[in-house]
Amino acid sequence: MTIKLWGDNYFDQGGKKWKNHKDADDGKELKRAFVQFIMEPVIRLCRATMNGEMEKVDKMIGTLGVTLKEDERKLQGKHLMKNVFQKWINAADALIEMIILKLPSPVEAQKYRAAYLYEGPIDDATGSAI
Repeated sequence: MTIKLWGDNYFDQGGKKWKNHKDADDGKELKRAFVQFIMEPVIRLCRATMNGEMEKVDKMIGTLGVTLKEDERKLQGKHLMKNVFQKWINAADALIEMIILKLPSPVEAQKYRAAYLYEGPIDDATGSAI
């Protein structure tokens, strides 16, 4: 699915098929897959929380597996939105996952970073370790 979300990929719901152009079978213009499946739902949730539309919010967060406590349900506007998004997309968890998945191990990183960090001569006792 990740491959389909990036680039010029469109999903025609009427025809139930993926396309690489934005023309649907019925002649309508399709939205990019990322916009259709990621951005629009996030924007809908954001607007519903900001406007206090709790029926919509409850339906959406139920699908996401997010639960609000009684005192959190009384929040309004920006505070409600912030609470919902912190529970759904926890920045700390996302950051840790990215560090684990994307950053090289210290042993691997040292091989190519040492030359940038050490400015002294390469042939001395300290530089020869590089």
